[in-house]
Amino acid sequence: MIEVHQLTKSYARHHAVRGISFHVDRGEIVGFLGPNGAGKTTTLRMLTGYLPPTSGSASIAGFDIFRESIAARRKIGYMPENVPLYDDMRVREYLSFRAQLKGLDHRRSRQRVGHVLDTCGLESVKKKMIKTLSKGYRQRVGLADALVHEPELLILDEPTNGLDPNQIRQIRELIKQLGENHTILVSTHILHEVEITCNRVIIIDTGKIRAADTPSNLVNQMRAAGRVTVELQVDAEIGAAALGRVDHVKKARHEALDDGWVRFHLLSDSGSDVREPIALLAAQYGWPLRTVYRDEPTLEDVFVEMTRKD
Repeated sequence: MIEVHQLTKSYARHHAVRGISFHVDRGEIVGFLGPNGAGKTTTLRMLTGYLPPTSGSASIAGFDIFRESIAARRKIGYMPENVPLYDDMRVREYLSFRAQLKGLDHRRSRQRVGHVLDTCGLESVKKKMIKTLSKGYRQRVGLADALVHEPELLILDEPTNGLDPNQIRQIRELIKQLGENHTILVSTHILHEVEITCNRVIIIDTGKIRAADTPSNLVNQMRAAGRVTVELQVDAEIGAAALGRVDHVKKARHEALDDGWVRFHLLSDSGSDVREPIALLAAQYGWPLRTVYRDEPTLEDVFVEMTRKD
């Protein structure tokens, strides 16, 4: 559905996007992640025809976004980060207007507006002025606008921006539902939502692609899997020294707890499991052991690992 090859965007001496290449297959829900200023929004704006690239190529559903821009854009439903709406229009009126701008005739416009009102949960507010709507409903109107011409591809830039937890959950469920009939490329900072919703993840930082894989594969490759937490009743310095000598333990730091207990945070080699040697060590020295567990990595750990500056 999306093919990108060596796409670049430069502003004078600033390189916002640096020769990135990736693909999105039909039927996928792909999370497009990166810190602020990484090049996410610039990339999405190039794909949707809002910005010309400096170099490189890209296609949507087989249509080149430069040579066949109109045909490519007909395949796209785009929801920008800050949804531009006409506040003095009613919801149904606005969606009808947008459908006509996108080339739908009167009959088809009525059908599609009715469909997206139902799909996006807007039936109860279809006669309300947009300026009276909550942030959550305004996001839904923006999503309905992106859907009204029945595109094959949805590109969503921070669709849950500014929403409360209940609204985020509602939009997440809506995106999963839409993924049954659409290919979706979604940019977001809410990594937990990506783990639940997306088939695959692309991480961009400083204008370059750092990783592209399924969330589970990325998590399994993370060195965070080598983080182990231990709570012992022992002198902190003695315990840290002994734990540091355990095979595959690379680093040990500690914090004092109540009643003589000390919590140790251990970093071990990726793929190793040092919990059993630690339990045996505690038994050997007669140290009371209250907790030993391996931290389960998350997509947030992957994101931090890929984009941190130290």
